[in-house]
Amino acid sequence: MKQTTFFFYALSVYVILQFSWWGYHLIELTKATDTNASIVDKRIMMVVGEGAVFFLMLLIGLWKIRSSIRKEFELSQRQNNFLLSVTHELKTPIAANKLYLQTIQKRNPSEEMRSDLLNKALKENQRLEHLIDNILNAARVENRALQPIKEAIDLTHFLNGLVVQFRKRYPHSTIEVIHALHKTIHIDIFMIETVLSNLVDNAVKYSQGNAQIQINASLTDTQVLLTVSDVGIGIKQEDQAAIFSKFYRIGNEETRTQKGSGLGLFIAQEFLKLHGGSIQYKQNSPTGSIFQLTLPI
Repeated sequence: MKQTTFFFYALSVYVILQFSWWGYHLIELTKATDTNASIVDKRIMMVVGEGAVFFLMLLIGLWKIRSSIRKEFELSQRQNNFLLSVTHELKTPIAANKLYLQTIQKRNPSEEMRSDLLNKALKENQRLEHLIDNILNAARVENRALQPIKEAIDLTHFLNGLVVQFRKRYPHSTIEVIHALHKTIHIDIFMIETVLSNLVDNAVKYSQGNAQIQINASLTDTQVLLTVSDVGIGIKQEDQAAIFSKFYRIGNEETRTQKGSGLGLFIAQEFLKLHGGSIQYKQNSPTGSIFQLTLPI
C-alpha cells in the first residue's frame, strides 16, 4: 500500500507540473505568434479558462482515484482480518469438540460428566453453525440469491418464541420482551430471526458480565418498530459510521478478545433492505447500544 500511495502521489505531482508547464508554454507561444494585443489577450483568457476547467476536473479525478484506492485498501485489510478471525473461529469449536469426544471415548466418564461434555459439544456445534450460516448468508446477499418469502405471523408470538430460544442459548444473560403487539405482520421468518439473533449475539458478546437485553415493539401508521437494547460497552463515535460494513469489526485486530466474523450487522442491514425496512444504531443511556429496526406493515 505504501508503494502504491507513493506512486500515486508522485504521478499526480508530475501530471500537475507537466500540465502547468504546457499551459505556460502555450501562453508564451500565443504571445510570440501574434502581434495583435487584443487577440493575444482573448487567446490567453481562453487558454486560462479551459485550462482551469481541465485542471479542476483533473484534481477531482485524482481525488476520486485516491478515495477508491483507500477504500479498496480498507476492504482488503478487513478481508484479511476476516480470514484470520474466521480461521480461528472455525478451528476453535472443532478442536473443542474433538477434545470432548476424546475425553468421553478414552476416560469412560460418569454419566453426569458425559452429559456435561455432550452439552458443551452441542453448544460449540451451534456456535460453528451460526458462523457458517453468516458466511453463507453474506455470500447469498451479495449474489442476490436470496429473496424474502413472507408469511403472516403474530408479532407477540414470534418474539416470545425467539426469546425462549435466546435464553436457552445464553443462560447467563437476561433477555426479555418489554412490550410486544398482537399484530399480524408479513415477514420472512428465517431472515428476521437471523437479524434478531445477530443483534442479541452481539449484545451478549460486547456486554461486561451478564448481558441485560430488552426487545421492544411499537407501531406507526406504516411501520413496525423493533428495538434491541443492552447496557454493555456501546460503540464509540468513530466506529458508528462503519458498523454495517462487511467484515468490519470494532477495535484493534491485534488486541481484540471478542469473537466474530464482522458479518452480523452487514447481514442484518441487507435482510431488512430486502423487506423494505432499515436498521439504525443509537447510544443507550447511560451505557450500551440500541438498534432500531423498521419493517413495513
